Amino acid sequence: MAVRVEAMLSLEWSDALEVPNTFDLASTPADTRGSWVNKADEKQVLAAYRSVRAAGNAPAPWWLRALDRGKLSSRAEGHALEDAVTGLLSSRPGWVFVPWADFGEVGYWEFVPSESGVYGPAEPTTVQFTDRHTGFVDLLPAHRGPGQRQALEFTPAELREQIEDLENIA
Repeated sequence: MAVRVEAMLSLEWSDALEVPNTFDLASTPADTRGSWVNKADEKQVLAAYRSVRAAGNAPAPWWLRALDRGKLSSRAEGHALEDAVTGLLSSRPGWVFVPWADFGEVGYWEFVPSESGVYGPAEPTTVQFTDRHTGFVDLLPAHRGPGQRQALEFTPAELREQIEDLENIA
């Protein structure tokens, strides 16, 4: 009698999201694009995601969820949006990319000067990518005290137009 081993769908998906180990910490979303979901044939990636999603809640990058829902036309469109935000924030002092987000996500940007203030430490102003709306960028203002921060919906163009004012408020 032979032993038959079948891979579990969720384990395969976990491997598909895994970024190869490197010695350097990712400093941009592009640096996190080493996983299978970022490199394999887009139709295969979408089909695999849909099969895992059908079996339950599946972690995935924001752009893959948006692509699945028809909010983006391609993975390249999502990557281009990440690159546009990166071009803006990486050129400004005080913005740092944080690569350790929820499993499957690309990471987010923090405005470091907003971490401390008159009333002590705060959750810094944060820019993150989302599939909740078609602007795909959420800004979470610096926050002190109890309660949840409320995300403000932005597009990359709106973020570019308002970045100086947002930094001054922080």
